[in-house]
Formats: sequence, C-alpha cells, structure tokens
Amino acid sequence: MDFEFYSQTDTGRVRSNNEDAIAVDESCAIAVLADGMGGYAAGEVASGMACDFIRAELGRWLHEAATNASDGDVKRAMDICVDNANRAIFGAANSNPTYAGMGTTLVLGVFRSGRLLMGHIGDSRGYRLRDGQLQQITKDHSLLQEQIDAGILTPEQALYSANKNLVTRALGVEDLVLMETHLHDIQSGDVYLMCSDGLSDMLLDGQISHVMQTHASAGLPEMGAALVAAANEAGGRDNIAVVLVRAQGAHELAPRSWWPFKRLGGAG
Repeated sequence: MDFEFYSQTDTGRVRSNNEDAIAVDESCAIAVLADGMGGYAAGEVASGMACDFIRAELGRWLHEAATNASDGDVKRAMDICVDNANRAIFGAANSNPTYAGMGTTLVLGVFRSGRLLMGHIGDSRGYRLRDGQLQQITKDHSLLQEQIDAGILTPEQALYSANKNLVTRALGVEDLVLMETHLHDIQSGDVYLMCSDGLSDMLLDGQISHVMQTHASAGLPEMGAALVAAANEAGGRDNIAVVLVRAQGAHELAPRSWWPFKRLGGAG
C-alpha cells in the first residue's frame, strides 16, 4: 500500500507567530503534528521539539526495524519516543525561565500496509474520510470533552463554550504523560486528516467534510490549501496546521496476533 502525504501550516489572521509544527517522514510513513502553548516563543519551542524529536527518533527505529516489527512493537516504540520527547520538553521548561510552563498537543500517525497506529495528546485531532463520510478518529483530551461525556453540555452547547481551549493532557507539562493510541484499518482511497484546533475550532465537521470532498478529485495540496483558506475565511483566530494522507493500493490484513490492543475503524 502506498501513501501520499501533504502538510501545511498557516499563522492565521489574528496571531503574529505560529506555534503549530509539523514533521513528516514519507520514507517510513510517519506524520507528527503539534500545537504549542506557552508565553513568548515557548509554544513554538515545545511544538518544534516534539515534532523534530519524534520524527528523528521514531523514524530511525522504523528504518532499522523495517517490516519485521509487529504493531505492538511499533506502539511500544511510539510510547518510548513520546516519553523521551516529553521529558526533553519538560526539562527545557524547568531549566529555562523563558520556557516555563510550555507544552504542546500531539497527533502522531504511523501508516502501515492496511492499518494506521494513531496516537494523540490534547485537542489536536485525527479524521478519516472514507466513501464520502468523515469520521473523527481521536477524542479530545479537554475539559469541554469531559463536560460532554458527563452530560453537562450537549455537543451543540459545546460549540459556544468559553472553555474550548482548556486541555486536560499535554506533552511537556509534567514529567509523565499518557498518549492515547488506537489501531485503525486502512482501505484504499481513504484520506486521513490530522489538524490543530485552528482548523477544527473554525469549521464544523460537516464543513471540513464538504471542503475535503469538493477537492477529493484534486491533489492533496489543493485540498490542504482549501482547508486552510476556509479556516481563515471563518476568522482564522488561531494558527492552522493540517496533514493529509491518502492511501492507495491493495493490502492484506495483518494476522490477528499482531493486534494486541483495541482495533478501531474496521470490521471484525
């Protein structure tokens, strides 16, 4: 199975600096997206450290492991690389007063033949467009999501909440952090979107789906540029980051013994 990648960041219409970061390694089919937080340039430092560190360390491991690694092995490698990145960011924040309190969200995708391991921390998201249907495949680690889960707010009420940007989990804020990871089946023709809240806060899921489907027959650069433009047209109140990945070609599903944790997004 082959994967086509496209990534883009944009400062938006309100912010003067860009705290979103992206790193893609097409040779081993990994993508990393981070949305930094912190005063001055600290958010940029945190997101940049996360993307660069994870791409380099996980990419090196994947190149050495080749195709012999099971999905369980890859998940463990993802966890180790994210833990190391977390400690590096946390250490920098505690050793340099300029970086005090910095942290970042994270979405990390490892694309394999017929399956995707996607991990995330915070409220940056992953989506899948399949057969004309867009589905969010990550669940925000945020106060707002906890209020929805508890029945305090409906999803409709949440659209107008003042607590949209309060995350309950972030990379680099504490010495330990838990990345939530799930395994998804991939079908040929799937398009995967990883994005910061600069996109998802500006556009409803239906609007994101409309833009993606309108440009589905075009290349990923056109689709990505259209998503960024739509977020800016809606106000562009935050930095915008998008990664698009299109899957093409046939695949064979991995043996069940390779799936030691929960599978999502496929039958069986």
